[in-house]
Amino acid sequence: MEKMVRSNSIVNKTVNFSSLSEEERKAIYLAALEILEKTGAIVHDEETLEVLEDAGCWVDGNRVRIPSGVTQEAVNSAPERVVFYDRNGSRKIIAEGHNTYFGPGPTNNYYRDPETGERRDPKKEDKADVAKVCDYLPNIDYVMDLGTPKDVETGISDIHSFDAMVRNTTKPIFHWGFDIDQYEDIIEMAAVVAGGMEELQRKPFIALYSEPTPPLVHSEEAIAKATYAGKHKLPIIYTPCIMSGGTAPATLASTIALGVADSLVGLVANQHLNKGNPFIMGGVYTIVDMKSTVFSYGSPEFLALQAGIAEVAHYMGIPVFGTAGCTDSCTLDGQAAAESAMSILIAAEAGANVVHDVGYTEYGSTGSLYQLVMGNEIIGMVKRFMRGIDVNYETLATDVVDAVGPGGHFLGQEHTQKHFKNETWFPELINRQRYPGWKAAGATTMGDRVIDKTQEILVEHKPEPLSEEIQKKLDEIVKNAVKREMSKQ
Repeated sequence: MEKMVRSNSIVNKTVNFSSLSEEERKAIYLAALEILEKTGAIVHDEETLEVLEDAGCWVDGNRVRIPSGVTQEAVNSAPERVVFYDRNGSRKIIAEGHNTYFGPGPTNNYYRDPETGERRDPKKEDKADVAKVCDYLPNIDYVMDLGTPKDVETGISDIHSFDAMVRNTTKPIFHWGFDIDQYEDIIEMAAVVAGGMEELQRKPFIALYSEPTPPLVHSEEAIAKATYAGKHKLPIIYTPCIMSGGTAPATLASTIALGVADSLVGLVANQHLNKGNPFIMGGVYTIVDMKSTVFSYGSPEFLALQAGIAEVAHYMGIPVFGTAGCTDSCTLDGQAAAESAMSILIAAEAGANVVHDVGYTEYGSTGSLYQLVMGNEIIGMVKRFMRGIDVNYETLATDVVDAVGPGGHFLGQEHTQKHFKNETWFPELINRQRYPGWKAAGATTMGDRVIDKTQEILVEHKPEPLSEEIQKKLDEIVKNAVKREMSKQ
């Protein structure tokens, strides 16, 4: 039998998903433009106010209203793809279209000790461990710190975090910073590792990260990072954490529109300084739970909002920062697994480009390597699901079915040997043993296996080290930052 020839056909190579129609995405985007033109935003940075006024915005004190044409011009100039490299200059993340990549999140207040299980303050050495585990896990594509270290100088804990991470992974690093002074040091460190500032700009392995304060307030520290990134030709993630019913109206459509508006303030300033500068929008869009008042990372509304912002960003043609792999649960349990799995699946189906917060527990308060390792397993399962079903003559295998015939089996067929490894996803931690084998192996739970795997990685994995010369230069930058910080006291 010859292979089929099909005309005028649409072939789905992966799973289809949509929560908003094209008209609804456009309506939300236009609502964001109206918010910026009519209501505007408060901007607390004098330099950015000058940039926005020069871009054509209406500035009255620190209140900025942005004409729709100015916003649309910025949207049009923003690139549809943002590329990140690893520490060695190899291309690793191509944030475009529906490509999806996963990583942990930043700045948790607490950390789950991977040896004792204790919930405690984060330390600098934990940031090295986070980087080491991310470096090992095949489905984690980039690194964030999973908690602000509290055993170092408070004002430069962001510098200490980056120092610990960059020494313990070759993967891209997305990193926050308190202020421009700290970003200067972090970028200097990144440039040392990359081989110079120009090389870092050409092949960035770092993204700067900043959050405005919804609704429609942009602190000096937040918005200045967007302009700093524009001036220095570096990628910026400008991402509100917005609560439906708290810092946004209780309706989900308005929550997305308001979040988009906040990202667009940073975009206008960033693009006016450097048209085409790499920019990623999105963030954490969820609800305030009216019973507990928590910023929920596990609610169905969180899932709907995260899908919604991804689809609106796709409509705008701007890469999007998604959220998944997280939970409201305070421990590694069934709730944590269920909420993590749901959010990872939705993020992949919606095509969020760089998805953070894998490893978040306790509604974002506590970073957990256990949650991260479990998330890596779930991402592997979701990746296989998202590949969909390849339909062609070879995969339909009607000749193979005919050769085996009724009542036969396919275990010994050459076709089976050829395809089963590629067609089938094989878990590392999820149990598929028969009961006697599972019992003989210790009758472990998924949680047991996650904890054991996490501890094994920390003991056995050895990330590729930086050269001694580069490490000495990093030491010097950190030492100077410490001196500067101590001089303020």
